[in-house]
Amino acid sequence: MTNTLHRFGNAESFRDDFIVFAIASRGKNDEGALEKQRQFLKMAIPFGPVNLGDARNGGCLRPSKAMNPTNHWNRDVTPDFEAVVNGLQNITTVAAVFDNRLKAEQFLQAVRKVDLGLSINISTSIEGAEQCCHAAGIPRHSVGYSLGFEGKVEKLPNTQVLSLMTMCGHGMVAQSLAKKMIDWVKEGRRTPQQAATYMQRFCSCGVFNPARAVRILEDARHRST
Repeated sequence: MTNTLHRFGNAESFRDDFIVFAIASRGKNDEGALEKQRQFLKMAIPFGPVNLGDARNGGCLRPSKAMNPTNHWNRDVTPDFEAVVNGLQNITTVAAVFDNRLKAEQFLQAVRKVDLGLSINISTSIEGAEQCCHAAGIPRHSVGYSLGFEGKVEKLPNTQVLSLMTMCGHGMVAQSLAKKMIDWVKEGRRTPQQAATYMQRFCSCGVFNPARAVRILEDARHRST
């Protein structure tokens, strides 16, 4: 089970969204797991992830308390992968996010070869996960499904907002922020890339996919629902 199951969208919408997790089980395989998780994160960097993070500290772009209105608009948006690796101080859930299947497959092949002894989960479409497993030469162990939204769905935000806000598994990308970013992109006040980095900083688990966010924001320019 992973909170990334609740990402909104159909299978096709996850064609550029592959999250690979490394998790230790307390009392089972947690001995030396901290260093193994650091190794997992380091191994991901050469394969070109679009985000890297841990569930305690967040991803490769993070908020800062030392900001003022002047430097807010000129802040560095370069992903800091080394900060994620060096900031890992406790055993937690770590993840690498990729924007295409080939990168994810190559990373999984490397992870299998090293055999860290941790639980490795893949979050994407069912077909995408099957292809990644096949490339790594392993059978799928299990599968988790999200049943979607039920109830008064007419009260939910539109599909674009839902697709953006559900990319943080802990719900830290507010629907009002996602809507504001869509509006700013439509108005030409921010580029899709800028808007994506603003939202990415609020994701406390480091699994927000800025590449998918850019695509959704680009699409929002031409659609109204």
